[in-house]
Amino acid sequence: MEYYKNCSLCPRNCRIDRTVNKGFCKVNDKLLVARASLHMWEEPCISGKNGSGTVFFGGCSLGCRFCQNVSIRDGLVGKEISETRLAQIFIELQEKGANNINLVTPTHYIPSIKDAIVIAKDDGLTIPIVYNTSGYEKVESLKLLDGLVDVYLPDFKYWDTETAKSYSNAPNYIEFVKPAINEMFRQVGIPKFYKNGIMKKGIIVRHLLLPGYLEYSKKIIKYLYDTYKNDIYISIMNQHTPMPNVMEHNLLSKKVSNQDYEALIDFASDIGVENGFIQEGETAKESFIPPFDSTGV
Repeated sequence: MEYYKNCSLCPRNCRIDRTVNKGFCKVNDKLLVARASLHMWEEPCISGKNGSGTVFFGGCSLGCRFCQNVSIRDGLVGKEISETRLAQIFIELQEKGANNINLVTPTHYIPSIKDAIVIAKDDGLTIPIVYNTSGYEKVESLKLLDGLVDVYLPDFKYWDTETAKSYSNAPNYIEFVKPAINEMFRQVGIPKFYKNGIMKKGIIVRHLLLPGYLEYSKKIIKYLYDTYKNDIYISIMNQHTPMPNVMEHNLLSKKVSNQDYEALIDFASDIGVENGFIQEGETAKESFIPPFDSTGV
């Protein structure tokens, strides 16, 4: 596929021929899928009672140092499949009762995913398509999905250049995440739901509070509310899980304090955020990370 021969799908702009080599995302042009199954741990309007039909793609264009899914981030696990097989997986998940098709870390495969969605819709796929991303996206690439994605589920990870560079080697993160979310909103508009409470159109922007970054997190929440009011949902997350590779880091080796998380929730409420999700209980556990054993692939 031409898009992969001089790849500039993500803001890294590697310009690498992925039909021959691997880009920053650590994968070539072949779809690498690590797991496809019903997933119960997304926001309630995504997972519902039946689960979200989640497809975990290998590789990642952002590569956060605190990532919980290192094996798939680095393209170390999974099976290489065709666009036709991916379309079949979508149909199989629908037949299992999935509320939607949830594409996790899909950026570096946008052209192939687009083809698979078209094939699947021709074969009877009717449930919503959820695009689950780090937020590190190019508007030009997102436009390839216009009319095909129903729900966007982007992260808004960083507010400042220094943190984005330190944690993801992406000092230009904020330069891309803002216009990316704006393009997502242009495509899908205000939230719409089925009678059972499952989202069929709209955006949920996730923000993961990191240890020591409460004030930056407040700026992100305020920007989102000032820009979109309650026309989007904001999911405020506390599930930072210190993995073995960050145990020597001064901040990332810690979990988020309950005090900081509650302070961020109170801040969001005080400025007027009504459409949102929070996490309750102990979420910073490795047990919430599914096995990437090619189930369903």
